[in-house]
Amino acid sequence: MNNEMIENVRLRSDGAAVEILDQTLLPSETKYLMLEKPDELYDAIKKLRIRGAPAIGIFAAYALYVISRSFIADEYDTFKENVGKQSAFLDSARPTAINLAKQLRRMEKIVDEHSGKSVPHILDAMREEAEIIQREDVEMCLAMSEHGLTLMRDGFRILTYCNAGPLATSRYGTALGPVLLAHERGHRLHVFCCETRPLLQGARLTSYELLRAGVESTLICDNMASTVMKQGKIDAVFVGCDSLARNGDAANKIGTSGLAVLAKHYGIPFYVFCPTSTLDPDCETGAQIVIEERSPDEIKSLFFSEPVAAAEVKCYNPAFDVTDFSLITAIITEKGIFKAPYTESLSRFF
Repeated sequence: MNNEMIENVRLRSDGAAVEILDQTLLPSETKYLMLEKPDELYDAIKKLRIRGAPAIGIFAAYALYVISRSFIADEYDTFKENVGKQSAFLDSARPTAINLAKQLRRMEKIVDEHSGKSVPHILDAMREEAEIIQREDVEMCLAMSEHGLTLMRDGFRILTYCNAGPLATSRYGTALGPVLLAHERGHRLHVFCCETRPLLQGARLTSYELLRAGVESTLICDNMASTVMKQGKIDAVFVGCDSLARNGDAANKIGTSGLAVLAKHYGIPFYVFCPTSTLDPDCETGAQIVIEERSPDEIKSLFFSEPVAAAEVKCYNPAFDVTDFSLITAIITEKGIFKAPYTESLSRFF
């Protein structure tokens, strides 16, 4: 399967840099970046050169390790303080995807657990933990894909949104994982990809992944989703998740909640694919999820040769919205398929 060759984040063999596939250039250009300085590692998250909640978490773990290698500190307390400062710096790059904060805290915990050890010893432990985080993601994606496969049948027609494939993870993906796994096993499928304005992750990334994998697919504008649903062309909606509240409210790329409302109206199952690493134990409902707001330029000019709106025009550009749990047919994790009431079915993971 061609998509297995997509490697979007890895630690350089000498441990001195993180190598990423610059997703802002896809599909026109395939370019890998070697990043080692704090500012450029931060910018990679902020400017979406690396994106997708699981991938951001993996990248952040490697980034914190790489930055920590540069600390000139033989004394544990000084080293720990520096790690904490750089972790907070990376975490401030984007507020919504819980994997970023969660994996950074996990790396800080490794430092805490090795109190009294030498700095080289702690660095070795940090590198090992970051590599474990990436291996766990591969395993989670495969398990989630297997569970998602049980929701499908031969000839299934799926509507997907944003990008939740291998570019957003380490392999297979979350919402796109079952599709790629089903195709790998010879099932006939058709995927309708919403372009996902304003950053076009569906058009630039998901359709690119499906094309590489040989999956039959059709790209549509976001405002065409209602029409293809009404025409009976969609059997289910598969979406990813950047943060999941305890009650089952799910934050995902802006526009997801609108698709959920449409799916409810047309009687189409709406499935959220969410690794347990994306569950936020401190968040009771979606109302507590911090929604990132981004630059107006993403709406007015980013993917256009000329601006499509006057410079003086005001813009509102939230990057995510929250889909109410009542609109979600089921939540699929690597541990299985869970249905409402989510406060009960998902309680053991919180």
